[in-house]
Amino acid sequence: MTALTLSTSGASALRADAIVIGVGKGAKGPVVAAGAEAVDQAYDGRLAGVLETLGASGAEGEVTKVPAPAGFKAPLLVAVGLGAEPDGDAGYRAEALRRAAGAAARALAGAKKAGFALPLSDAADAGAVAEGALLGAYAFDTYKANGKDTKGKNGKGPLAEVALLGGKPRDKAYKAAVERAATVVGELNRARDLVNTPPNDLDPEAFAAVASAAGKEHGIKVQVLDEKALAKGGYGGILGVGAGSAAPPRLVKLSYTHPEAAMHLAYVGKGITYDSGGISLKPAGHNETMKCDMSGAAAVFAAVVAAARLGLKVNVTGWLALAENMPSGTATRPGDVLRMYSGKTVEVLNTDAEGRLVLADALWAASQEKPDAIVDVATLTGAMVLALGNRTFGVMGNDEAFRAAIVDAAESVGEASWPMPLPEHLRKGMDSPTADLANMGERMGGGLVAGLFLREFVGEGITWAHLDIAGPAFNEGGPFGYTPKGGTGSSVRTLVRLAELTASGDLG
Repeated sequence: MTALTLSTSGASALRADAIVIGVGKGAKGPVVAAGAEAVDQAYDGRLAGVLETLGASGAEGEVTKVPAPAGFKAPLLVAVGLGAEPDGDAGYRAEALRRAAGAAARALAGAKKAGFALPLSDAADAGAVAEGALLGAYAFDTYKANGKDTKGKNGKGPLAEVALLGGKPRDKAYKAAVERAATVVGELNRARDLVNTPPNDLDPEAFAAVASAAGKEHGIKVQVLDEKALAKGGYGGILGVGAGSAAPPRLVKLSYTHPEAAMHLAYVGKGITYDSGGISLKPAGHNETMKCDMSGAAAVFAAVVAAARLGLKVNVTGWLALAENMPSGTATRPGDVLRMYSGKTVEVLNTDAEGRLVLADALWAASQEKPDAIVDVATLTGAMVLALGNRTFGVMGNDEAFRAAIVDAAESVGEASWPMPLPEHLRKGMDSPTADLANMGERMGGGLVAGLFLREFVGEGITWAHLDIAGPAFNEGGPFGYTPKGGTGSSVRTLVRLAELTASGDLG
């Protein structure tokens, strides 16, 4: 991962490939942001005018490159837009700093070192810039032959080093902020790697092996249930989904405990390492990105490891429900009835509604430990994408205060989310004449129906929330801000923040 340092060096004296500054969007044109005073002075106070001449406006994410002024040891100046200039003495939003740093880091791919002279009013700002830069510098090139792109040209690796100018390296708060950023981003990028790994190299067994190795490294207890243990335990949902694949399913439990913890969180992730739809085969054009259907499990895995690395005073258990959904002579058929781990029976009307089946078993398993709260994360429904778009995840739950706390936590770390209801009238649509319930209900409101299905498998009296990250988990468009093309690591930062708030007793 990109190296990160706090530097006391001035912008003119830093030996680097580039200096990054912030530019706000003022009422009359671009405005040079705090942190770049020395750079502006080198332009005789006319830097904003120079940038405007080149077409810069200060709009969020806008990147403008100009030669550095005489006397600077770095040859290049990168001006990145921060968006609307804040009123009065207010600083730029943390998310604006993250996105600007991410856009600059992406623009500097191939560079060895860059100094970031963005506005830092406190340690929190330093953490935001560090986080954005490290997220923006991400690249997944594991499958590029000899470091070359598909055209045979030398590929550009990610920015190798970020120096935060004005970062106060001897200040404990600043050091803690950037260390936290490096830890969280390190695990988030590992989640991105998992999502981007092709399914021929990441089946349930391989994912379980990755989790086991991380557990040994970071002192996390890992238990893996293979297909024999799942059959013995009666995990009909996970087994039913994985029945058609030559790669058998797994249920992985990761347990991080702290001796001073007073609360226990359980995170449950959908881990369909490839989703063909099963017998209810997906139509042409909908299969190519289905390696991303394990994004929920990747997020849960990353969050548990991050909590352990941060030493949070909270017990966090992660449950990874891993299966590959394939059509074959042994696959579950529409009309089959599965007996779930909870003992309830489910009539499978659509084998492409498989995520809720593996989650149901994992939710019930998590419930048996009676945690203080359960949060499940899944790329569950296309309906949620239709409702909220590609950048926002939906949040449902059986407790309005807890649901609101998750939405607030997401907002505080820069992840877009929206509270969604669980309308009781939609539950009747899942009634089955054959089984306790069906895995499908009314077509309209399908994302909410899925949430209602999951609620059936949460233990009585346990606070629970469901995050449907189907939209933001995988970016099929171009990169933006600190978000790359492909796996994004959606919800990792929200889950980590939720664990931090729980550990500190500040969860609303």
